[in-house]
Amino acid sequence: MARRLLPSSAYGLRLLQMTLRIETTSDGQTATLRLIGRIESEYLDELQAQVQRHRTRLVLDLDEVTLVDIGVVRFLIACEAEGIELLNCAPYIREWMSRERQRGE
Repeated sequence: MARRLLPSSAYGLRLLQMTLRIETTSDGQTATLRLIGRIESEYLDELQAQVQRHRTRLVLDLDEVTLVDIGVVRFLIACEAEGIELLNCAPYIREWMSRERQRGE
């Protein structure tokens, strides 16, 4: 299953550029959400709904994520705390997560 989340407008113009795509696969025991593109806080409700829908063993594959914001970093920290595996997480995201965890201590 693939879902495309599109911004409704920017600078008053309608955009057709894909911001985030979510592809879901499962082997019966583990569900993998493959995230592609930019993940911005405005899409966290949909992403959280997908995570809740797949409460079996869950993996978030971030190999094709190109950009995140602070809300997404905090969401990913919470996911790991709940036992969700982050696969192919970019070093800049890992570093940001580490700094955000330190800030919270």
